[in-house]
This record gives sequence, C-alpha cells and structure tokens, in this order.
Amino acid sequence: MTFSIAAHQDGRFGIAVSSSSPAVAARVVHLRDSVGAVASQNITDPRLGAVLLDRLASGAGPQAALDSVVGGEPSAEYRQLTVVDATGAAATFSGGFTLGVHGEATGPHCAAAGNLLADPGVPAAMCEAFGSAAGELEERLLAALTAGLAAGGEAGPVYSAGLSTVSANGWRDTDLRVDWQEDPVDALRGLLKVWLPQRDDYVRRGLDPAASPGYGVPGDDR
Repeated sequence: MTFSIAAHQDGRFGIAVSSSSPAVAARVVHLRDSVGAVASQNITDPRLGAVLLDRLASGAGPQAALDSVVGGEPSAEYRQLTVVDATGAAATFSGGFTLGVHGEATGPHCAAAGNLLADPGVPAAMCEAFGSAAGELEERLLAALTAGLAAGGEAGPVYSAGLSTVSANGWRDTDLRVDWQEDPVDALRGLLKVWLPQRDDYVRRGLDPAASPGYGVPGDDR
C-alpha cells in the first residue's frame, strides 16, 4: 500500500512517499542529520527507523545495519525497509509477507521500495528518475515519486503523500505532508512550489534570528 524513495545529495537526506493509507509520511519517514535516511513500510513498525539510524550512527553500512536489525526482529518478514547512508550507499529488505506485488531497487545515493504495486518495476523507475533529475534534493525526490506513479504506482488509488529532508541544521528543513486527498502527489507538488523558495529563510530564522528576513505579513514592521 506504499511506494517510497530514500536518497542522499550533498550531505542532505530525504524521503518521498505515497500510499492509499492516510498520513503515510508520519509512519514511514525516518531521517537523521549527517547519518542517513530510512523508510519503514508495508505492515509498518515505525520503531525500526530509529533502530536502523542508530546502527548507521555506530558505523555500520546500510546492508550490515539491515542484516543486524532483521536478524533480531521476530516480525521482520512483515516489514519492508530501505536505508541510505552518508556515503550514498543503499540497501533494501522486503520480508516474505510483504503485501501483494512488491519490489525494491537501489541506485547511486538512493533506494526505493513498494508494496501492493501495479507493477514490480515501480521502484526501479523511481531510482532511475532520481538519478536523471536535476535540482534540489526535494525536486529530485518529487521527480522520483512522480515517476513511480507514472510507472503504475499502487494497484489502487493513492490518497496521501509526503516529502521530508534534513540538512544538518538540527531539524527537518522541508517537511511537507498531504494526509488525505485525491491526487496527493500533485498536491505535494503544489506545496513544494510554495515552500521551496522560502525554505532557506526559515532555516535562517532558526539559526540567526537577528539576520533573518521579515515575514512580509501584516503587523511585521521590520
């Protein structure tokens, strides 16, 4: 019921995801500054995201991190996981009870996976699109998500989507969600169009409020 891509670019990490389930990004997306990106999906256990990031932080590579977590997880066969680290290395895991038609793929600095898909090639299409897209990490993630949808996406309609990134600032500098709406990927595209030109201003407000630009709204007389 989900397809997603995790990726790395210039020290930043991000994930884009869509699903027929509501609020998918709240459960799937796991990011940590300077460490990596993890997507935990299918019959989802969000706790696995933090565990895998801890493994990466301790020095394990993506495949070693997956092997250690899956090997000690009694419910691993119900889980689908993707991992990308700070070198751009990537790994995936789909348990034996992954739902419906499913698939996974890795590429330079990215990993994608999906379940209950219309076509098992959806994750490969996402990695290919990420690799060929230009621009900011957010733009490349959205291009990958769009390509996944074009390649068939889920077997049924999707209703939620999300896109999040971290950039070693201490918080998610992009964190956009469409929790329940028809055509959520297109709605996500509209949100990103509004957000991306303002992203760096909001980061500056957090890091250096005295130098930050004004809000440009009534009552802001700076």
